[in-house]
Amino acid sequence: MTVKESLVLYSRADCHLCDLAAAMLDATGLDWRTVDIDTDPALADRYGIHVPVISRPSDGRKLFFPFDETALQDFAAGA
Repeated sequence: MTVKESLVLYSRADCHLCDLAAAMLDATGLDWRTVDIDTDPALADRYGIHVPVISRPSDGRKLFFPFDETALQDFAAGA
């Protein structure tokens, strides 16, 4: 059995685009978890106003908003 790592949604509180990205992740049925960048100064410096960002832990690739569900599924599939 192959276990895939969950995607990571880098976000922050009160971010309507982050809420939209979370809804897209839910709609696609992908496994994911969220990380609030404001809990870590290094992440806040790295991503700042660029959230939401989706990360694929297996290879470290990032998908920056704007994206749609199709782009999100392609990204998750490794495209």
